[in-house]
Amino acid sequence: MRSPKVIIAFSGVVVIIIVAFVVFGLTTPADLPDASNNPLSVSESASEAENTKQIETRQVEREIMSTNSVKHSVPFEEIIGGGPPQDGIPSIDSPHFVSTSEASEYLVASDPGIALAIGDTDRFYPFQILVWHEIVNDTIKGKRVLVSYCPLCLSGIVFDPLVNGERVEFGTSGKLWNSNLVMYDRKTNSLWSQILGESIVGDMTGTKLDILPSDQIRFGEWKELHTDGEVLSRDTGADRFYGQDPYGDYYTSPGTIFPVGEGDARLGEKEYILGIVIDGKAKAYWPQAIKSVGTIEDFFAGKIIVARYEANIDAVRLFEKKADGSLQRINPFGAFWFSWVAAHPDSELFN
Repeated sequence: MRSPKVIIAFSGVVVIIIVAFVVFGLTTPADLPDASNNPLSVSESASEAENTKQIETRQVEREIMSTNSVKHSVPFEEIIGGGPPQDGIPSIDSPHFVSTSEASEYLVASDPGIALAIGDTDRFYPFQILVWHEIVNDTIKGKRVLVSYCPLCLSGIVFDPLVNGERVEFGTSGKLWNSNLVMYDRKTNSLWSQILGESIVGDMTGTKLDILPSDQIRFGEWKELHTDGEVLSRDTGADRFYGQDPYGDYYTSPGTIFPVGEGDARLGEKEYILGIVIDGKAKAYWPQAIKSVGTIEDFFAGKIIVARYEANIDAVRLFEKKADGSLQRINPFGAFWFSWVAAHPDSELFN
């Protein structure tokens, strides 16, 4: 998928800053609320911090550490405040949906979003709404699903929000890890990395969320296939500038707003990739390369991976080819390259 075009760019840096402060509620560190109940409020001694830096983490089974009785799998100092406090970017907890014809009044064919299909329910979550909320706690067929989007990493991922045997709501923590969304669950208050799909601080540290199949595609292609589909409504209960993007030309300009791990020159930092992890090994597939040939087969981690360009949605999907020749869909992490390699520095790349 191509990086989305800015829907309506602001005319200057001053305007972007003003909007960010008014709408997102950005604060200076001194303005942040007391975090005494937050797992990250625990300070590390110098020796503990040094030991933390020396611990090597693995791609899937990350080393679980404990500092002052707080479990974590990444060093505390790598998790930083993104500006807003917890829930300062409000999740959508009671989403409303409209028909494709009604949505066409505020969406154009080129508008990107997340397409999700469960049973006979087809839903589209536009980025122009998600950019202001990042999380939708939705329910389909009586089952809760977690729709997440990090505009800083162009990562739109749908999870099964199962925490300790119960499907629960998630919210934005106000924190980032490698410039990526850090969520929290409203059952245990543990912190979860979106790009890892797992908890990185708190009681649930090391626990992973299952990814549900979805696609990042444009509204036009989705609408043609799902004329009776449902589109996330702008009726969110919040007053936001839907249709305007507070990140301006960030998606196509070089650099990141927040610090990330070491870069990797094999791809441009903001090239969109599909990442998978199998048995502790990570690999990324570059859709632009797949699109040029249509379909490829790749042998990775003892499995045959099929990457196939689907022209009707202008997107690439991944599958595992079974012994009988059948294809089983793989649900990848779609994100900017810089975000994937920051989380998986030893990732292989098929390009």
